[in-house]
Amino acid sequence: MSSPILKIKSLSFPWQTSDPFLFCVHHADFYPKGNDQLGPDASLAGRNIGQDFTIKDGWRMYHGETVPGFPAHPHRGFETVTICTTGLIDHSDSLGAAARFGNGDVQWMTAGKGVQHSEMFPLLDKDNPNPLELFQIWLNLPQANKLVEPHFAMLWNDTIPQLEYEDENGHKTNVMIVAGKLDDNDAPAPPPKSWAATEDNDVAIWTIDMEPNAEWTIPSTAAGTNRTIYYFEGEGLEVAGQGIPHYHGVELNPEMEVELKNGNQKARLLMLQGKPINEPVAQYGPFVMNTQAEIQEAMRDYQSTQFGGWPWSTHQHVHPREKGRFAVHVDGREEVKD
Repeated sequence: MSSPILKIKSLSFPWQTSDPFLFCVHHADFYPKGNDQLGPDASLAGRNIGQDFTIKDGWRMYHGETVPGFPAHPHRGFETVTICTTGLIDHSDSLGAAARFGNGDVQWMTAGKGVQHSEMFPLLDKDNPNPLELFQIWLNLPQANKLVEPHFAMLWNDTIPQLEYEDENGHKTNVMIVAGKLDDNDAPAPPPKSWAATEDNDVAIWTIDMEPNAEWTIPSTAAGTNRTIYYFEGEGLEVAGQGIPHYHGVELNPEMEVELKNGNQKARLLMLQGKPINEPVAQYGPFVMNTQAEIQEAMRDYQSTQFGGWPWSTHQHVHPREKGRFAVHVDGREEVKD
């Protein structure tokens, strides 16, 4: 019997992905207590402020100067899916949308013809550490939708299916369905122009958490789908009977179900799957188009329009400490979660 494993690859930063995905990054930072400015209550000496991607004392400032994170920057031609499992993210964008989300929430943004946004990591707790974990996934758009109007959506944690499976020995596996479906459980609807919005494109984004010694089987799906699991935490995982080194990705045959058998530590995985778009990809930083001429056009458009400008007082905008999880949409509609 043939193996469902097509390829095993070590994970770098960012993680290598397959069409229709462009890349995925996993951020895990163990931030200290916060200060009055919502930044780390710790010395920033020895850090390359503005470009701090080296883990020092367990955390990074990234492009932030006072608060860690990613100040205003542009995107065109693809979507960002941001899964924040731990901690909080402050979103602000050039359309006037804003949010504070995290602890299991997901933000899904269609950049389309162009948008600027900032993603800052406010450290709200002044008495205790402020750990943060997130995944940002770039999902491509087909040429027909490269220049659609931008769209901002929040998938709150209480709307995302969390499925629990128990094996014959009582060990549990939890699967969070950010996109796609599993056992007749559908994820929240993606943005309307997303590649994931068409069911036949078979897009799925799942997180998989396995207790020690748990066993669970990924069901098969349609032929022609690209499917990869990313094993980023744990030790001793077997995929279809083959031991997988920690921090490796496994490309799978979509037409075969795949048995996962965990070792004696908790295991955590991310699964990305989808039918490929099968179009040329031209990329320059935050612009992803089909041709180099379109990349040049994107750069000219951004230089002349700033994709609508920046309506906030600073490019590193954060929301007030007392704000809970919320979202203000482009149409002015506001959601308040806590």
